[in-house]
Parts: sequence; structure tokens; C-alpha cells
Amino acid sequence: MRLLPTDDVMHEPEDAANFNESRYYNFFERAAAPDAPGFGGWVRMGNRVNEGHAELSVCLYTPDGRVGFIFDRPPIADNFAHDAGGLTFEVVEAFVRHRITFEGRVCLLDEPRAMADPRRAFADNPMVACSISLDLRAVGPVSGGEPEAEPGEEAIETDPERMFARGHTEQHMAVRGTVRIGAEVFEVTDALGMRDHSWGPRYWQNIHFYRWLTVNLGPDLGIGCTIAGDEAGHLGARGFVYDRARYGDDRFVEIRDASIGSDYDGDWFPLANHLRVVTDDHTYEISGDVWSNIPLRNRRDGLVTRITEGATRWRCGGLEGSGMSEYLDQIIDETPVGTLAGC
Repeated sequence: MRLLPTDDVMHEPEDAANFNESRYYNFFERAAAPDAPGFGGWVRMGNRVNEGHAELSVCLYTPDGRVGFIFDRPPIADNFAHDAGGLTFEVVEAFVRHRITFEGRVCLLDEPRAMADPRRAFADNPMVACSISLDLRAVGPVSGGEPEAEPGEEAIETDPERMFARGHTEQHMAVRGTVRIGAEVFEVTDALGMRDHSWGPRYWQNIHFYRWLTVNLGPDLGIGCTIAGDEAGHLGARGFVYDRARYGDDRFVEIRDASIGSDYDGDWFPLANHLRVVTDDHTYEISGDVWSNIPLRNRRDGLVTRITEGATRWRCGGLEGSGMSEYLDQIIDETPVGTLAGC
């Protein structure tokens, strides 16, 4: 992977119609009680400048199970910044400090699964004012970059019709600030999260399925893991582990293997999962309890992609923490394809 100092800021757009440059941040307040969820959420903006718009998402999980959510496609004319529709991401210091602000409205859902039918969900639930002001500071090194093929290896995919981003970085962050949803104010004083940054052509339908798990078990242990499958039934895992006690505070190690088993309800929403992550010298056995889940979708050329965004309590050994279980599936005959692979 090639990682340049400029890769934490915006990139020159490519000619591909589906060029996308996105940033995503999640965060969860560390709960006072082990079994109690802490306030948290995620925000994302993807600039599709060659299509003339951005993709904006704000998703906030309250401890009592409600979710504030909004999606929009505000117009953009260039790729100089992630700043549209009231949502702004600022790189204060590359790979060290970022800032998020938002002023707008969200749909406040008592039952987040209602978003399976977005038109009805937005009609049946109130829209309330929302503001976000968060400062993020790195607690571990950045992982990723842009892949380069080694001599003798297969060439990197360059067909924009088949790509799911060329460059990608991830990093664990400490998060502080304030979020307001309607009349409620949530002070974010002791939160941890994960951010990612992707650039290059992307269609959501170019991945058969994946499970993206972001695990924060305190400021000294964080894991970002992706398990993905293709139509031929092949599974692959990638990601990184930041474990200060084992590896030091200035490096991460790559995931060499990973597997996941999920418990689903009758509508194929994950309720719990067990994640096994293997590095060169250690195996992490991690259990997850998905306490709140909202289904999102993307449609293109008759294909339907479902992405369930599950706020998750994680446990590993004697450590407890929070994060996300993001499950992407192509839907075939009303079935998420990843469930057929046992993931």
C-alpha cells in the first residue's frame, strides 16, 4: 500500500462518471454501565462530483433505541472539500485531528427498522432540528492507502464499472463535542470511533456482500475488519489491529485471517455476532451484541443493495466497548446473499 502525506486531504477527480471521494466517521460514548448502550452515531459524505452531487448521511443512536437519520444528495460543483447540505468535514491536521459540523434536520425514528420503507418512514416520523459539533483526535496510526501491484501479482482493478474505490484509509479516533437532536442535548465527553476515507470509482453493486466490523475496546485496542465474499463463494478478510499493549503505540498489524458467525432474526437483521481475528502472532475472539439497527438501501439498474447499520456492544476477554456491524448484501429473491454463506 502506498500512503502519501496528501492522502488525508482531497484528491483530483478522475474522469470516471462514478468517481467518489468519501469520508465516514463513527463514534460511541463509553457507557457508564457495561450492558448499557452509550450515545453515538456515524456521518458520511461521498462527493460524486462528475454526477454533480454529494451523498450525505447522518445517523444518530440514542441510548433508548431511537435513531435520528437523514440522507440527501446536495449539489456540488467541485471536489475541493466535503462541505454540502449543512455537513462539513475539516482536516485540521492530517492523520491527527479532524472536525465535524452539521446544521440541519433528521427524521427521528422510534422504530429504526421502519427505514426499510424510506418513503413511509419519512412521512410517518417527525423531522427535528439537529446540530453536531465534534472534534476528533487520533489514538492510533492510520492504516491503508492506495494499492500497488507487486511484480508477478495480478494487476490492480482499473475498470470503473467494477471498482469499489481505489484508495482507502482507516484510523481509530477519540471524539469530543456536542450533538443536539430536537430539544435533547448529548454531550460527547468520552467517545471512541473509527474514521475512513475512500477515493476512486465506486458502485455499491460491485461487492457481492461484506461484513465491516469496527471495534473499539478502549483507547489501547481497536480493530477494523472487513470480511467479503464474491459470487463464486470465495471469502476474504482484511483489516488491521491496533493493540498498544502488544505492539506498541505507533503501529498497527495486519489481519491475516478472520471469520464471523451471525445470529439473525426472521427479517435477516443481525442480532449478535462472533468475530475471530487472526494476526501473525495472536487470535482475538470477539463477541458482539447488535443493540440498534437501521436498514438502508441503494438501487441501480434493477439491483437492490441493502446495508444494515448496527450499533454494537463488543466484548473481548475482560474488555468491553462499542462500534459498528455494517452488513452489505445484494438482495436476490428477497434474501441477503451474505446470509447464504453463513456470514
